[in-house]
Amino acid sequence: MDITTVYQKERHEFGRPTVTFDFNEVVILDEFLSEPDVRANHIERNPMVLDLQAIPELSVTEVNTESVQYKQQGMCHMEGGWPKEVDATEKDQTTRFKKKIEKDEEYIRSVKSLVEMLEPDIQQNYSLDIYQDYFPSTNEDLQYALPPPSARTLACFKDPQETKRSACTVSWHPDAGRKLAVAFAIMQFQDPRMDTCSFESYLWDVNNPNTPEQTLTPPSPLCCLEYNPKDPHLLVGGSYNGLVSAYDTRVGATPKDVSIIENSHRDPVYKITWLAGKTPFECVSTSTDGQVLWWDVRKLGEPIESLWIEDKTDLNKALLGGTALEYTGAGGKFMVGSEQGKIVACSRKGKTPADKIGAIWEAHCGPVYALTRNAFFPKFYLTVGDWSVKVWNEEIKTPILTSKSFKSYVTDAAWSNTRPGVFVTTKHDGTLDVWDIFYKQNDPTLSLQVDADSLRCLKMQELGSLLATGSAGGNVYMLELAEGLSQMQSNEKVAVMNMLERESKREKNLEARAKELKAKAKRAEEASKEQASEGTPWEDTVKEIEEKFWTTVGIKAEDATAAE
Repeated sequence: MDITTVYQKERHEFGRPTVTFDFNEVVILDEFLSEPDVRANHIERNPMVLDLQAIPELSVTEVNTESVQYKQQGMCHMEGGWPKEVDATEKDQTTRFKKKIEKDEEYIRSVKSLVEMLEPDIQQNYSLDIYQDYFPSTNEDLQYALPPPSARTLACFKDPQETKRSACTVSWHPDAGRKLAVAFAIMQFQDPRMDTCSFESYLWDVNNPNTPEQTLTPPSPLCCLEYNPKDPHLLVGGSYNGLVSAYDTRVGATPKDVSIIENSHRDPVYKITWLAGKTPFECVSTSTDGQVLWWDVRKLGEPIESLWIEDKTDLNKALLGGTALEYTGAGGKFMVGSEQGKIVACSRKGKTPADKIGAIWEAHCGPVYALTRNAFFPKFYLTVGDWSVKVWNEEIKTPILTSKSFKSYVTDAAWSNTRPGVFVTTKHDGTLDVWDIFYKQNDPTLSLQVDADSLRCLKMQELGSLLATGSAGGNVYMLELAEGLSQMQSNEKVAVMNMLERESKREKNLEARAKELKAKAKRAEEASKEQASEGTPWEDTVKEIEEKFWTTVGIKAEDATAAE
């Protein structure tokens, strides 16, 4: 097992220098001869364990810090805090009083004590950029003041197992992201490594990347794992064999409850998410078997509700396997991304299964790997699949923004929670791209080669500066974005909203124009047919009628002409 230690401090900030050992000549201090008589009275202990320390033993000592007593003391500031005998409006009296105080020994002692407290801060040699504009008035000034886009790796969390597994899902602890939950599994069908690999997934403390804080032992490898946003002790996961399991970190490593195989998914659970409601116990899952199931983690014996995602545009009513799920919570609306490359808009409030399934439209050439909504503008969402990234408006069935086609597959994406114009994507070649459409829409603002293996999953922390991404090799990297990519820019929200609305309006105009051209072409074709029929000479028309008549009678036109 590889042990990685990440030092986040400067060398002079921790530890003492390593002791240097010298080589000395061997000196015999004393000889201990064997005593057979004494040995016969003793029994050999096997095994024998003896702990030795090369440093002196120290005792534990507790020391209480000095207690500070506070007392309340009021002062009347109506006259500037001057004594009653001094008139604050008279300059001579105030000057005389200041000279008297400055000669007092208590005043000199107080000033000296304050200087001693201030001196360590001065010795720190604080430096300030006198040319930095701390209060920019325009967007251009802000752009100049912020550092260039960058990101740095803070920690690397490695799968402790020897068998190489993929990091399928990363979930942040809801309390300021103090922990990371990672689901590990082998997603290749009938991979021989499945017979020997472990089923365990892990919880890490972000300050200790060397050892997992807690282990989760599911009945089957977890393909997805999510923290409960309301109760940080609860987690829910979807397994490779279709089971849904609930975990309570206060109970232990084994699941608190597991669904029954007969009432669960038939394929791996690719996405599971908690529902916003009065109780923090409901969740929804989707799988490539074509089902969407609603669960109550307090009783996972059977789902609360189920829905089969059928393709209404197909005459055979083919099922669409779910690979991505985005639940808005408003009115029970949700969207499912399928492995067929289609997006399905659904609503839980429909009376019949047919009413619950809404519009279906083509999105990508391959499976939709991620579907996520903008935190500031929920009607705009982002999808990734095949070799491109697309931004959509839920009112339009065509993308309003489409990236160029990359050489590698795009595997996952996430919107920033603090900036409406920033989102992050991962690719199959191990590259992480940070997009800032507030400044540039054609290319990523920042591209990083995070790992040599493929990056499979991505999750942004709520505060916006931290993100975690997992690779196919089982490594999970925690990165910190620069200030310019995590803090809201001046007028960014209004500018991004106007840009998205402008692109939506443009796409609607193009769609209306295409319909108009199609109708115009159809009318032109019908008019050309009518003109062709009207322009035929009368003799040709009579000849065609005679040929049809003789054909109907059963006599060829040439024979009829010869008979005449």
